[in-house]
Amino acid sequence: MIKNAGLKLCIFLLYLISLFPLWFLYIVSDGLYILLYYITRYRRKVVRQNLRNSFPEKSPAELKTIEKKFFRYLGDFIVETVKAITMSEEELRRRVILTNPEVMNQYYAQGRSVIAVGGHYCNWELAGLNFYFYTDKKFMIVYKPLTNATFDQFFYRIRSRFGTIPVAMRQTYRKILEYKNEQTAMALLGDQTPARQDANYFTTFLNQPTAVFLGIEKLARSMNSVVLFYDMKLIKRGYYSYTLIPLFENPKQTEPYEITKGHVKHLESLIINEPQYWLWSHRRWKFKPEDIQK
Repeated sequence: MIKNAGLKLCIFLLYLISLFPLWFLYIVSDGLYILLYYITRYRRKVVRQNLRNSFPEKSPAELKTIEKKFFRYLGDFIVETVKAITMSEEELRRRVILTNPEVMNQYYAQGRSVIAVGGHYCNWELAGLNFYFYTDKKFMIVYKPLTNATFDQFFYRIRSRFGTIPVAMRQTYRKILEYKNEQTAMALLGDQTPARQDANYFTTFLNQPTAVFLGIEKLARSMNSVVLFYDMKLIKRGYYSYTLIPLFENPKQTEPYEITKGHVKHLESLIINEPQYWLWSHRRWKFKPEDIQK
């Protein structure tokens, strides 16, 4: 009871903070960088290990630069996500731009549905909110529910603010059946970490054997939906663009694991190019192939 009241107070405070303009929140972000990196040293060991394993060819100095840039961006990601609680449609349209909506529309004109795949790269939360503005079809975001029900419901309300339909990962197929006679757009993150019992497939990602969900591939093949990758970039502080890259137009004609390898490799190329914008504090490599009991 007391714990739940505390969580609700925390949510209320986040709402109040979100009312401040972003220019002010970026000052808060600068302070967050100092707090997270130097004072609390938030997951610094995890970040360093992930970077060392992913970029064995880089010098310690290069890795340190990426590390610091990541923590600076993490502060921005946090305040931008808080701002999303009350950000207006006008401001969101101004700050996040889809460069080529015609790609999606051409597939709609063919009677096709689309699956847009991304990763924990740049501000994926703002992209998910913004994507809805560019489609007149039902738009679903597949998400991994949080363990805390109060915060999970809170983020559900944020993600559904403008009409997006958030779908818990394990309810995806049920929702697909619900809209089986309609054209839809769906967005998923392709770098989620499967639970140990769901780690049925490993591929090489950032120089490491990496467990990957096969759900995107299964969905695309079952629905024959066009698979797109949303390539997100930071233009300047607080402003983003993303571009839809067609990966597979005919999923039913692909080989097993071809779709999975394709979207993983595309995300990998983004990270290699500008690594500071990926979520390095995520414990992405919790286990290896030899840890899985067959």
